[in-house]
Amino acid sequence: MNELIPVNSEKEIPTVSARDLYEFLGHDPGNYSRWTQQNITNNPYATENADYSVFFSQEENPLGGRPTTDYALTLEFSKKLCMISKSKKGEEIRDYFIEVEKEYAKQKHDLPTDYLSALKALVAAEESKIQLSAENKQLKEEKEIQGRKIAEITPLAEYASNILKSPSGVNINAIAKDYGMSGTAMNKLLHGLGIQYCQDGQWLLYAKHQDKGYTRSQTIPIKLSDGRTGSRLHTQWTQEGRLYLYETLKAHGVLPVMERAAPRQISFMEAN
Repeated sequence: MNELIPVNSEKEIPTVSARDLYEFLGHDPGNYSRWTQQNITNNPYATENADYSVFFSQEENPLGGRPTTDYALTLEFSKKLCMISKSKKGEEIRDYFIEVEKEYAKQKHDLPTDYLSALKALVAAEESKIQLSAENKQLKEEKEIQGRKIAEITPLAEYASNILKSPSGVNINAIAKDYGMSGTAMNKLLHGLGIQYCQDGQWLLYAKHQDKGYTRSQTIPIKLSDGRTGSRLHTQWTQEGRLYLYETLKAHGVLPVMERAAPRQISFMEAN
């Protein structure tokens, strides 16, 4: 239920400000005093301290000076004033007052009427407070765990992103360094996993891994024993191939150094 005008429920009988009601009904601001005289103070059917009570407010005069007169109207009396207005605004605020009265009556009915009921209500309130505190604590812990996971994942995501963005190929020594290994040990490991084999001094992919863009051959110059200059093919891994190696090695329990909880030696296939 949306609040149309403030309702003061601090006392036993809820009330509203006459000025708030007047403004909501859309009356001329200059006729407020005349309206209160006709409908409140000089109304033969309105009784002071029963239907309304006088109070003074300085809300409209923050710099001080003479306080303005206002009236605390009961909801029942306020509904009568709404009917007198004969407007849609009057009908709207009257329906609102009816709903407020129902809600207030329900809350009043729910209040404990004896000591035992009061104790039970207090216990229930404390249990609810404890449960809410526990839920907030659990939520805080879950957020902290999630934050730690994000902190752990972020550098890995950036690492993979940089790999994909890089257009250049990498040699096996660079990849092996990420795993704390030598290029020779990494080649042996990949051979043991059935990924590559050596032919004429060059490591080549087995047929099932070819034509997937994982590697490319690079011609590099070499100096022959007789002093002449020659060349040979050297295998480089593409960035897609690098990611393939990461996923394959991880599936076999071989992780890059930066993903390990603690330093450990890579024993798989290295003994061969």
